Amino acid sequence: MTHVVTNPYLPSWEYVPDGEPHVFGSRVYLYGSHDKANSDRFCVQDYTVWSAPVHDLSDWKCHGVTYRKDQDPRSKPGKPVDYYAPDCVRGNDGRYYLYYCAMGPNTKNFGPMSVAVSDDPGGPFEYLGDIQYPDGTPVLKYLTNDPAVLNDDGRIWLYYGWGLARDFRSKLFAPLYNFVQSKLFGRSISEIKATKPSILSCAVVELEADMMTVKTEPKAVLDSKTTALKSSTLYHHAFYEAPSIRKIGDTYYLVYSSGENNELAYATSRYPDHDFVYRGVIISNSDLGYQGNTVPKAPAGTIHGGIENINGQWYVFYHRCTNNTDYSRQACAEPITILPDGSIPQVEITTQGLSGRPIPAAGSFPAAICCNLTTGKKMKLGLGKPQTKPRITEKGGELCVADMADGTEAGYKYFEFQKVTGLRVTYRGTGRGALEVRSEDKLLGNISIIPNVNWTGSEETIAFPTGVHALYLRYRGSGTVDFLGLEFRTERQLALWADSGTNISGG
Repeated sequence: MTHVVTNPYLPSWEYVPDGEPHVFGSRVYLYGSHDKANSDRFCVQDYTVWSAPVHDLSDWKCHGVTYRKDQDPRSKPGKPVDYYAPDCVRGNDGRYYLYYCAMGPNTKNFGPMSVAVSDDPGGPFEYLGDIQYPDGTPVLKYLTNDPAVLNDDGRIWLYYGWGLARDFRSKLFAPLYNFVQSKLFGRSISEIKATKPSILSCAVVELEADMMTVKTEPKAVLDSKTTALKSSTLYHHAFYEAPSIRKIGDTYYLVYSSGENNELAYATSRYPDHDFVYRGVIISNSDLGYQGNTVPKAPAGTIHGGIENINGQWYVFYHRCTNNTDYSRQACAEPITILPDGSIPQVEITTQGLSGRPIPAAGSFPAAICCNLTTGKKMKLGLGKPQTKPRITEKGGELCVADMADGTEAGYKYFEFQKVTGLRVTYRGTGRGALEVRSEDKLLGNISIIPNVNWTGSEETIAFPTGVHALYLRYRGSGTVDFLGLEFRTERQLALWADSGTNISGG
């Protein structure tokens, strides 16, 4: 029996952002941070690892808690550290090394990077040590954030760094640049001036066989500060954070979050430690820039991920923002294409995700698998507890699209329609009006909405066009609506899929 996978591809209750996928043996393993629903800060949970067979990316297995916060020596009773975005590599000794940063309210930001080790890619991991110079001094040059690691035919390269979002790289900020950096990052002004080209860079360093001692002084490979001028090619795509490294053939691909803070850009080089050149954007978690789009198709927020070849197909892994905050992020992925010239065209965010093909429009699906959620305007993410609407959120233990006001639209890409004759939605709220059912720009029908305290169903006979189409549900009316699920009506298609042994369900 085959399960139809959707975005997000992990269970609806799971929040694993900053995903780094790696194929080890016959499985792909996902290493990431660990958020939770309705959180008020990043990465509040212990690390966990998920994996799936390379031949079935719908069958994800949780390996449980793989690295506890109390295993890090900086954690104190009642004051645990928060584990930020990790990466994992198989060492030359056959063991698996997990690189991470311990941050959060109970530790000093941009302190030492650390590494834990396991005999199994699914963990559990044990603390090994901090990244250090040969004399044991911790490596703190540049800003020690978001480690990424590569085993390059036996040579171990560690990448890391942090920069500034584009909004902060302004003429008003420039006169106070060094002073503000010293206050924000805990670095002396003399150190800031001495670090070239800037502490706001992506750095790289080679590691010794012990996997934690550096061979040389770290050096910058992508810079945030010197690309601040609007005349620069990289003004809109300069390095911000979230480096991820892969070697494809004889080319190194450095994927990173740009200063736009919603897109994964990439640079390439023939060398692991210099001459990286910006090549383009792979994905935006709000589809900004895709085919010239300038309106966010979903709440735009932090993004971090990597690319991986799984069973002959390349994918980009990323995360979406839920609860209208940066602190509750869920894992998503899309197939990508690497062209003969080495470039990667930007792909759109979809509901079908890892499946790489349209979803049969038959049976029931959670409303929260929508890839688009928009009011047609920019939706700012809240700091701390979210206040803005609409949002994908948990209410009463169920993930739903909450607080849809007049003009809010949830979009799904893509469904394959074969003689679908009706649609039923499950909803509740104060709303009175209708859900407009659209296929691309064509209005197909309306589903009535009336005030209901409890979840209730409403359906309408609708003749959907045959073939592959996007589905949009736009609320028109007063009050607000929480949207839980949708169900397509077609007895013939349900019978056909039942005979084929396919289990039709969402995320």
